Amino acid sequence: MKLRLLAFLLFISFSGLAQDQLIYQSKNLPKPDTTWVFTPKNYRKAQKLPVIFLLHGYSGNYKQWDNIMNAQQYADQYGFMIVCPDGLYNSWYLNSPAKADLQYENFFFDELYPDILKKYKVDGQNVFISGLSMGGHGALYLFIKKPDLFSAAGSTSGGIRLIDSFGKYGLGPLLGNPTKESEVWKQFSVYDQIGQLKGNEKPIIFDCGSSDMFYASNNLLKQKCDSLKLNATYISQPGGHNRAYWAKSIRQQFEFFKNQLKN
Repeated sequence: MKLRLLAFLLFISFSGLAQDQLIYQSKNLPKPDTTWVFTPKNYRKAQKLPVIFLLHGYSGNYKQWDNIMNAQQYADQYGFMIVCPDGLYNSWYLNSPAKADLQYENFFFDELYPDILKKYKVDGQNVFISGLSMGGHGALYLFIKKPDLFSAAGSTSGGIRLIDSFGKYGLGPLLGNPTKESEVWKQFSVYDQIGQLKGNEKPIIFDCGSSDMFYASNNLLKQKCDSLKLNATYISQPGGHNRAYWAKSIRQQFEFFKNQLKN
């Protein structure tokens, strides 16, 4: 009986630690970045697998997505590797013009992205990125910067127009405390930079709940995507800026990304 109990406890222990934990000491960040990587149950037998980077929201951390949607179950169900980096509370996943030691875009492209492709059996033709709120902005922003590195991108409840968050969410100090009239808001906003994707046929998906504080701006982003004739899918649906909404939304996004997989 004691042996069986010990075996059961060991199983519970290992099953609860299915994800890999990577810690990056980066010259581009003020402190170490912890990243969780979830591999699907067929990982050992597979030659290459798709991967999705999931970026958390303001004040969250690398555990947020797993708390919302049980990342291991999603990895097993969809056959995706899931990478959840830490956005350091309020990095907005960009290179700060005011803080030399907070260059998250550089960290992502120069360190995190290549390291994941090096360490894991990633299918380079099937790399996706998405996120919620701050992370929704971050996912689309990074996609705009280097669309060739991704197959598609998504955002849920994204704060895609930074001026909407004037005086909030750590953006002032991050951007050097600009005035409302400063062009720096446009320089770092998805809404204002989306035009860089004109002529790019890669798909993006973004959604926002009708009771969300960012709803109006996401509607404007949809209009801009239409005017640019981008391959953009927009989902407007009931919901707020909360965990219940993101739990519903992320399944819609996984279904979308599954349909974009290249053989």
